[in-house]
Amino acid sequence: MLLQWLEQVLGAPLPALSAASSDASFRRYWRLRHGDQRLIAVDAPPATENNAAFVRMARALRAIGLNVPEIVAEDRERGFLLVGDLGEQLYLDHLNSDTVDRLYGDAIGALVTLQAAGPQTDLPRYDAEFLARELGIFDEWLLAGLLQIPVDAEVRAMLDTAYGVLLESALEQPTVCVHRDFHSRNLMLTERGNPGILDFQDAVLGPVSYDLVSLLKDCYIDWPRARVVDWAMGYFNRAVQAGVLRVDQEDRFLRWFDLMGVQRHLKAAGIFARLALRDGKSDYLHYLSRTLGYIVEVGRRHAQLVRLATLVEEQVMPGLPRQIAAISVRRVRS
Repeated sequence: MLLQWLEQVLGAPLPALSAASSDASFRRYWRLRHGDQRLIAVDAPPATENNAAFVRMARALRAIGLNVPEIVAEDRERGFLLVGDLGEQLYLDHLNSDTVDRLYGDAIGALVTLQAAGPQTDLPRYDAEFLARELGIFDEWLLAGLLQIPVDAEVRAMLDTAYGVLLESALEQPTVCVHRDFHSRNLMLTERGNPGILDFQDAVLGPVSYDLVSLLKDCYIDWPRARVVDWAMGYFNRAVQAGVLRVDQEDRFLRWFDLMGVQRHLKAAGIFARLALRDGKSDYLHYLSRTLGYIVEVGRRHAQLVRLATLVEEQVMPGLPRQIAAISVRRVRS
């Protein structure tokens, strides 16, 4: 059906299609050329993918000068899209000690633009219920699902206390347009307008530090804390200049950043487990150690999270290799 639709949009004969990158969703992508245009055809099932939000956000972000795919054609009923191609150069593949300052500088500039000028209406609110529901993914899919760690009353009380600290910190922050997955696998290295930005359809109105954590404490690549703090404070200064933050928030900013990271990494760890158990995408399990390591590192420095860090370090992380190996064996046999 997608091929028939493309013929209607582009005319026959249809250009050759080649498979493009996949992601953690149910979307499928094909790369093609039409005249001098490089395009991506997307099959995004409406039952699982928020295509209307993708189109709406793409147009809104292009309007403020961000480098996101142009919407060339759409069929929302069937979940077909034809969009501009931002290329194949993932940030993740080009980040190294020589390039990282420049590439993160570009990404932070784009992030400040998103926060200062991005849409503020018609977005879901990243409120307490939303944040708590995401934390529940860690409980359900990593603790109970992947590792089968029993959560007794004492552990439940500890988790609830820690989650309360994380929610309080998130909710006291200024709210901005939040991409929600602003990291090295959704940023593209481009010759002009760097970076290209993908996967923004789940944007919300939420805590100012969220996307910065996604970028600087990435589940797919990590950096020494001293460099992360330098980049974070560089962002802070740019955000103050843009009116996103105030100078008098500097003493709270790094705490917001740290605790927002714990919330995000708990959620991400749960999602990686869910992708393996529910969707058969076990490759994401290999990023669990880094993701959980961020939680341990922050938890050791914040008294209210020490017990959470201890749980992760002593009960969660030691069980990962065995479970990852078991899932890999089942995948090979199937």
